[in-house]
Formats: sequence, C-alpha cells, structure tokens
Amino acid sequence: MAATLASPVLGLTNVSLAFGGVAALRNVDLQVAQGEIRAIIGPNGAGKSSLLNVVSGLYRPDRGEVRLGERSFSEVPTSRLAALGVARTFQNLALFKGLSVFDNVLMGLAHRVRAGFLRQIVGSPSARRIEAENRAAAEDVISFLHLEQVHDRIAGTLPYGVQKRIELARALVARPKLLLLDEPFAGVTLTDKQELAQHVRNVRDSFGATIVLIEHDIGVVMDLSDCVAVLDYGRKIADGPPDEVRANPAVIDAYLGVAHEDETELAV
Repeated sequence: MAATLASPVLGLTNVSLAFGGVAALRNVDLQVAQGEIRAIIGPNGAGKSSLLNVVSGLYRPDRGEVRLGERSFSEVPTSRLAALGVARTFQNLALFKGLSVFDNVLMGLAHRVRAGFLRQIVGSPSARRIEAENRAAAEDVISFLHLEQVHDRIAGTLPYGVQKRIELARALVARPKLLLLDEPFAGVTLTDKQELAQHVRNVRDSFGATIVLIEHDIGVVMDLSDCVAVLDYGRKIADGPPDEVRANPAVIDAYLGVAHEDETELAV
C-alpha cells in the first residue's frame, strides 16, 4: 500500500526531552503518513523508546508538539489514547500471564468496559450489546492472527513468539488508527520474525492502520518498512525510503562507530 503523504496521522514538531540534563531527544521532527509502516532505528541510547513514550503520553516533552490526526498536544493524554485511535505494544511483554489468550485480547477493550460501567451494573441492554460486540471483536482478531488453536490456553504457558502475537492482538482489537510497536521482533526465532512481519503487513493492509515500530533487526526493517527514520544521540540524522537510508553515510557512521559497537551492525 502506498503511503499518502498528504494525510499525516502522526506529526512531531521540534520535540525535545532531557533527563537530569542528559538529552534523550533533540528537536525531533517527524511526519508519518496514513497507511505507512515507519521504522524508527538507531543505536542503543539513541532516543527511540523515548520518542515512542512521548507519542503515547508516558513522557511529557520539554518542548515541542505531538499531532495525532487533527489534534495537537504538548503532552499526549494517556487516558485518552484509545479514544484518539492509538494503541501500542511494549518492549517487555505486558500480558496477563495467568489469563487465557481470549481474556488477554479482550483486555484491549477495557476502556469500553470502563465507559459503560454504570450501565453494566444495572444490566442495561446497551451494556449487553457492548459486551457482545467486544467479545466478537476479540474473536475476530484472534482469527486474524491465527491464534484459534490457543484461544483458551493460559498466555504465560505459551512460547514467546506466540505471546508476542497475543500482545499484538490485544493492541489491534480496538482497531487503532495508529499502532506503536516497541521492538515487536525482539527475542523471537527467525521463523517467528518472518511470521510476525507478515502479520504486521496484514494489519496495515487489512485494517488500514498506520504503524510506527522500533526495531533493531535491520534486515526486517529494510524489508518491511515504507520509510525509516534514524536517531543518534537523540537527533534525527536520516529519514526516507529504506534504500536511501541504508546508503546514508551518517547512518553508516552511527552504526559502525565505536560508541555504538553493542548495536546490531547495519548491512550496507
């Protein structure tokens, strides 16, 4: 699917963030088009997770603006993320390990349950309708991500790659306009990476979601993404199509520099 640059879903303007005088983000500008898969890459400590945390409201930037669709924020309200059409996964799995796969996915619609809590207490027809719709939505996304065979299994007993898919399902069940994926391929096997990458493509193509992902596996990033933004020491040093970014001297230096030798080497 071709990205439509005239329809930005996410925009960052001059976003800066520091912790104890140490800059995590420095004047970062970013525009993500509707239907785009945008990767954010960079060496360890480059500011990738800080950027995602600013977009999802976990961090308030020291200055700058985050734009979600037609709304602009100096601090994104975490309590309204779902209403704003934003969902995310985390680098470390945040599943309810003692619950079934179905119940974990259903938790992705908890905001709807809270909104209708009073109606649920009195057992209103609208509460029953919301519950039925939520369960149907959970079933749909479980089927979409091929999790039917583990539908009733306890999430914590399943392989790590399957748990990654469950977390993706929980984020997807509310049909977000913007899906933020924090290292979705970390720690999984090559086969699981390939399957997850295809699922991410299918999410974009079938659900129309715009996807922003952080990832260290450069091979996956270059194959999957429409555009790649590169951070280094909190600054954006490159932003463009994968082939253009791959050949950028500043990107090559950032990945091959001595200060970043722990990072996955960029293939050039």
